[in-house]
Amino acid sequence: MTAYAHDHAAAGGTADDGTDEPTVGAAGPPPRPATAGGRIARARRAWRDWRRNRPFWGGLLVVLGASEILLSVRAPLPVVLHIGPQGLAGYLVPLVMLVCGVLLLANPAQRVFYSVVAIVLALASWLTSNLGGFLVGLLLGLVGGSLAFAWAPPGRTRRRQRRLGR
Repeated sequence: MTAYAHDHAAAGGTADDGTDEPTVGAAGPPPRPATAGGRIARARRAWRDWRRNRPFWGGLLVVLGASEILLSVRAPLPVVLHIGPQGLAGYLVPLVMLVCGVLLLANPAQRVFYSVVAIVLALASWLTSNLGGFLVGLLLGLVGGSLAFAWAPPGRTRRRQRRLGR
């Protein structure tokens, strides 16, 4: 091996024989195999970061409220109220509310619009969908929409506090 090849190999280069294989000692210690605990910890961290960057609890409550209202429309009870042609409003209001809840989770930048629409639809479900899913879906939608409306991205609140001197 020439002096150049020896210095090149010591610096982490490749062998001089034309192959692209690293020389001995160039790569350092062999990589450790990924453990199940490390993967679980990374997955939990990723989930936590994803959840903190959007109005998660507000969106989840809106989705749960809309689902409950949809289920109450299909309830086999004699108390069921149908307004409009075959109760179309009874299905349309919770479906749009469900879409707003999913969009709160998928597109947090537009949270104010989606949360206001979800709150209005939750209130409209009082008339169109069996008293708002027997009050449970109505309350879940109102609380979820309010939480989503009040949510602010994590970085924005810190910058605002620094600006105000708190």
